[in-house]
Amino acid sequence: MARRAFYSFHYKPDCSRAALVRNIGAVEGNKPASDNDWESVTKGGDDAIKKWINDQMFGKSCVVVLIGSNTAARKWINYELKKGWEEKKGVLGIYIHGLKGFDGKQATKGPNPFDEFTIGGKPMSSIVKAYDPPYSDSKEVYKYISDNIGDWFDAAVEVRAKY
Repeated sequence: MARRAFYSFHYKPDCSRAALVRNIGAVEGNKPASDNDWESVTKGGDDAIKKWINDQMFGKSCVVVLIGSNTAARKWINYELKKGWEEKKGVLGIYIHGLKGFDGKQATKGPNPFDEFTIGGKPMSSIVKAYDPPYSDSKEVYKYISDNIGDWFDAAVEVRAKY
């Protein structure tokens, strides 16, 4: 079965880091929205944004949250991970602060977005894994993610099947 993921990330600060992960190729992802497309969607308000997210999430088996400095507690990221879980999709997080952005700089590590939710009285972060590459060099971070993302995806789908 093909690995089909919905990628969730904070667009403006993390789109270049997200593009690196999406282009690894081990996991097929949703088509990214261009700035113009996203502008059109957001002009339609919350209902239009939900519809766009729902359409993009359709047919995916996992939500991959790419965690940057300010990913946690963002309204639409919370919507995406909650919706993914409710639709019985695997959910996982990957810290991407160690990848260089368009500006050639790395970012600071942000909080775990799964700390915001509970599942059956347990913190979601105790069930859903957020992988933090153990390297400081951007190339090593990329290689670590590239070498492991397929296994992380499979593990997230297996974990979700248990709940």
